[in-house]
Amino acid sequence: MFHEKLGTQWERIERIERLAAELAPLVGADVEKAKRAARLAKADLLTDMVGEFPELQGLMGKYYARAQGEDESVAAACEEHYKPLGPADRAPTDPVSVAVGLADKLDTLVGFWAIDEKPTGSKDPYALRRAALGVIRIILDDEKRIRLRNILIRHFYDCLTRVALPIEERNEWLVEIRRAQKAALFARNDSKQKDIEEAFEKLQTLLARGDEQIADPFGYVFHVEQKAPDIVDALLSFFADRLKVQLREQGARHDLVDAVFALEGQDDLLLIVRRVDALGKFLDTEDGKNLLAGYKRATNIIRIEEKRDKTEYTGEPSAELYRQAEEWELARAIDTAAGEATEAVAREDFTAAMSAMAKLRPHVDAFFDKVTVNVDDAPVRANRLKLLNQIRIATRTVADFARIEG
Repeated sequence: MFHEKLGTQWERIERIERLAAELAPLVGADVEKAKRAARLAKADLLTDMVGEFPELQGLMGKYYARAQGEDESVAAACEEHYKPLGPADRAPTDPVSVAVGLADKLDTLVGFWAIDEKPTGSKDPYALRRAALGVIRIILDDEKRIRLRNILIRHFYDCLTRVALPIEERNEWLVEIRRAQKAALFARNDSKQKDIEEAFEKLQTLLARGDEQIADPFGYVFHVEQKAPDIVDALLSFFADRLKVQLREQGARHDLVDAVFALEGQDDLLLIVRRVDALGKFLDTEDGKNLLAGYKRATNIIRIEEKRDKTEYTGEPSAELYRQAEEWELARAIDTAAGEATEAVAREDFTAAMSAMAKLRPHVDAFFDKVTVNVDDAPVRANRLKLLNQIRIATRTVADFARIEG
């Protein structure tokens, strides 16, 4: 039993095999080799050698696979899918090892998130923080482009289909199977053909009944269907926290990770790191610092006025209500910068996206120098607040500046 709510090691191996096959094309691995490696990766746990010396798990698997004549990539994956075991350990680089290693760690994370067994405080009995850091290390060290969200949602349902049988019935069924397996083994040893056939027939019947029960999970799956995206989003937030730890060790600011993760659809870890790097370099420039200051000034004004007026100043400002040249110039600059930044982000050129945002800086400065927002003319005042809100919208093209400290 791997875990009473997540089934047996065998069921887990089947899940890892399916996930490894899905990940293999994304990491450049041969699908059949990845499936074979996933099928064999935990086999050495049943050996007396690993039973007596648990620290040899994986290493013995590699030796057994080689002795059995398996492909070298398959044999290596039996050992390397556990890596990295810590900050000083190397991440796997062979594509088959990468596919199986990611599948193993993601299955662990999704499974325990699905049954609401998350780390709390300093307690992490299932080493989920280490698993998440392992996923991050593998993806970043090998520069793999993987969109995680949909993969995690699909695997979430895969985990649920394997735990749909109520746990009490499941345990009784597993006990019956173990008894039938022993009976079949004894019958085979006694070499009585009739007893052998009867024992194996009973075993097959039990297995078939279990397959039918487990293969019909839809009532349970539909019950949690609305929870799946929320649970996966929570898991992605956990990845964000682990990524902050990883990047902080490399000298990056944690608030920049928050600023990028706050944008919609951020589930490509390699792309997030590149975006954070470009944002950090931009904010180190005078244009970046001044634009951030202008952004915070604009948002503070909007927040105060919205609270006082009990309304939100959203929507497009009206050009007919512009009264000063600085309003026109800021509006045109926002449209230009947002368009250029959107195109740059689409082609994943984050340096160019930040450069586009930098063009806003002089127009934001000029607006605050020359334009009074809180005038007596109510429509003009509301229009100017809406124009300031466009700064918030435009900067979200590259990051959520509200999350940035300073």
